[in-house]
Amino acid sequence: MGKKRIITKAEPGVATEGEAGKKGDAALAKKAVLGVEEGKIYINSSYNNTIIALTDLRGNVLTWVSAGNIGFKGTKKSTPFAASKVAEAIAERSKKIGITKVWVIIKGIGSGRESALRSLAGRGLEILSIKDATPVPHNGCRPRKVRRV
Repeated sequence: MGKKRIITKAEPGVATEGEAGKKGDAALAKKAVLGVEEGKIYINSSYNNTIIALTDLRGNVLTWVSAGNIGFKGTKKSTPFAASKVAEAIAERSKKIGITKVWVIIKGIGSGRESALRSLAGRGLEILSIKDATPVPHNGCRPRKVRRV
Protein backbone atom coordinates (compact mmCIF):
# COMPACT_ATOMS: atom_id res chain seq x y z
CA MET A 1 0.00 0.00 0.00
CA GLY A 2 1.38 3.53 0.02
CA LYS A 3 2.99 5.65 2.64
CA LYS A 4 0.62 7.41 4.97
CA ARG A 5 0.77 11.15 4.88
CA ILE A 6 0.81 12.61 8.35
CA ILE A 7 -0.16 16.23 8.72
CA THR A 8 1.06 18.00 11.83
CA LYS A 9 0.53 21.56 12.91
CA ALA A 10 3.63 23.69 12.50
CA GLU A 11 5.22 25.50 15.39
CA PRO A 12 5.38 29.29 15.16
CA GLY A 13 9.13 29.33 14.36
CA VAL A 14 9.02 26.60 11.71
CA ALA A 15 8.39 27.48 8.05
CA THR A 16 5.56 25.68 6.28
CA GLU A 17 5.25 24.79 2.58
CA GLY A 18 3.62 28.10 1.69
CA GLU A 19 6.50 30.04 3.23
CA ALA A 20 9.21 28.31 1.19
CA GLY A 21 9.73 31.43 -0.94
CA LYS A 22 10.20 33.54 2.17
CA LYS A 23 12.84 31.10 3.32
CA GLY A 24 14.79 31.76 0.11
CA ASP A 25 14.50 35.50 0.71
CA ALA A 26 16.04 34.99 4.14
CA ALA A 27 19.00 33.24 2.51
CA LEU A 28 19.43 36.18 0.14
CA ALA A 29 19.27 38.59 3.08
CA LYS A 30 21.97 36.56 4.83
CA LYS A 31 24.20 36.93 1.77
CA ALA A 32 23.52 40.68 1.78
CA VAL A 33 25.13 40.89 5.21
CA LEU A 34 28.42 39.75 3.63
CA GLY A 35 28.84 43.26 2.22
CA VAL A 36 29.35 42.23 -1.42
CA GLU A 37 28.95 45.18 -3.76
CA GLU A 38 30.48 43.76 -6.93
CA GLY A 39 29.99 40.42 -8.63
CA LYS A 40 30.13 38.45 -11.83
CA ILE A 41 27.16 37.36 -13.90
CA TYR A 42 27.61 34.28 -16.07
CA ILE A 43 25.09 34.01 -18.93
CA ASN A 44 24.96 30.51 -20.43
CA SER A 45 22.72 30.59 -23.48
CA SER A 46 22.25 27.31 -25.33
CA TYR A 47 19.81 26.22 -28.01
CA ASN A 48 17.52 24.79 -25.31
CA ASN A 49 17.75 27.06 -22.27
CA THR A 50 19.23 30.21 -20.75
CA ILE A 51 20.91 29.94 -17.34
CA ILE A 52 22.25 32.99 -15.51
CA ALA A 53 24.39 32.68 -12.36
CA LEU A 54 25.42 35.49 -10.02
CA THR A 55 28.76 35.00 -8.25
CA ASP A 56 31.04 37.03 -6.05
CA LEU A 57 34.44 38.09 -7.38
CA ARG A 58 36.05 34.81 -6.31
CA GLY A 59 33.52 32.76 -8.30
CA ASN A 60 31.34 31.47 -5.44
CA VAL A 61 27.75 31.21 -6.69
CA LEU A 62 25.36 33.42 -4.74
CA THR A 63 22.20 32.72 -6.74
CA TRP A 64 21.13 31.48 -10.15
CA VAL A 65 18.03 31.49 -12.35
CA SER A 66 17.10 29.60 -15.52
CA ALA A 67 14.25 29.91 -17.97
CA GLY A 68 12.88 26.56 -16.82
CA ASN A 69 13.13 27.70 -13.22
CA ILE A 70 10.90 30.70 -13.95
CA GLY A 71 8.23 28.56 -15.57
CA PHE A 72 8.93 28.38 -19.29
CA LYS A 73 8.61 24.91 -20.78
CA GLY A 74 9.76 23.24 -23.96
CA THR A 75 10.88 25.39 -26.86
CA LYS A 76 9.79 28.59 -25.10
CA LYS A 77 12.83 28.31 -22.82
CA SER A 78 15.18 29.13 -25.69
CA THR A 79 13.46 32.36 -26.77
CA PRO A 80 14.90 35.86 -26.30
CA PHE A 81 11.81 36.80 -24.28
CA ALA A 82 12.51 34.03 -21.75
CA ALA A 83 16.15 35.15 -21.54
CA SER A 84 15.10 38.71 -20.76
CA LYS A 85 12.76 37.47 -18.02
CA VAL A 86 15.62 35.42 -16.54
CA ALA A 87 17.85 38.50 -16.58
CA GLU A 88 15.16 40.55 -14.85
CA ALA A 89 14.86 37.92 -12.13
CA ILE A 90 18.63 37.80 -11.53
CA ALA A 91 18.76 41.61 -11.42
CA GLU A 92 16.10 41.64 -8.71
CA ARG A 93 17.99 39.04 -6.69
CA SER A 94 21.26 40.92 -7.07
CA LYS A 95 19.62 44.09 -5.78
CA LYS A 96 18.38 42.15 -2.71
CA ILE A 97 21.90 40.91 -2.06
CA GLY A 98 23.29 44.41 -2.59
CA ILE A 99 25.27 43.93 -5.78
CA THR A 100 25.09 46.87 -8.17
CA LYS A 101 28.31 46.55 -10.22
CA VAL A 102 28.83 43.43 -12.30
CA TRP A 103 31.22 41.85 -14.77
CA VAL A 104 29.30 39.90 -17.42
CA ILE A 105 30.67 36.69 -18.95
CA ILE A 106 28.57 35.36 -21.86
CA LYS A 107 28.89 31.75 -22.98
CA GLY A 108 26.98 29.89 -25.67
CA ILE A 109 25.36 30.46 -29.02
CA GLY A 110 21.68 30.62 -28.15
CA SER A 111 19.21 33.30 -29.17
CA GLY A 112 18.95 34.76 -25.66
CA ARG A 113 22.47 36.18 -25.38
CA GLU A 114 21.80 39.72 -26.47
CA SER A 115 18.35 40.14 -24.95
CA ALA A 116 19.62 38.96 -21.55
CA LEU A 117 22.43 41.49 -21.66
CA ARG A 118 20.09 44.32 -22.69
CA SER A 119 17.69 43.40 -19.90
CA LEU A 120 20.49 43.43 -17.29
CA ALA A 121 21.54 46.91 -18.41
CA GLY A 122 17.94 48.10 -18.42
CA ARG A 123 17.35 46.95 -14.85
CA GLY A 124 19.92 49.37 -13.43
CA LEU A 125 22.93 47.14 -12.94
CA GLU A 126 26.22 48.88 -13.69
CA ILE A 127 28.05 46.67 -16.19
CA LEU A 128 31.82 47.06 -15.79
CA SER A 129 32.86 44.72 -18.60
CA ILE A 130 31.45 42.19 -21.06
CA LYS A 131 33.45 39.09 -21.97
CA ASP A 132 32.53 36.42 -24.49
CA ALA A 133 33.74 33.02 -23.28
CA THR A 134 32.05 30.88 -25.92
CA PRO A 135 34.17 27.78 -26.54
CA VAL A 136 35.48 27.62 -30.11
CA PRO A 137 36.68 24.29 -31.52
CA HIS A 138 40.26 24.33 -32.84
CA ASN A 139 39.45 22.10 -35.84
CA GLY A 140 37.61 19.62 -33.60
CA CYS A 141 36.40 16.22 -34.74
CA ARG A 142 36.79 14.82 -38.20
CA PRO A 143 33.73 15.62 -40.33
CA ARG A 144 31.50 12.88 -41.72
CA LYS A 145 32.26 11.49 -45.14
CA VAL A 146 30.37 13.01 -48.06
CA ARG A 147 27.03 11.34 -48.75
CA ARG A 148 26.82 9.66 -52.16
CA VAL A 149 23.41 9.27 -53.76
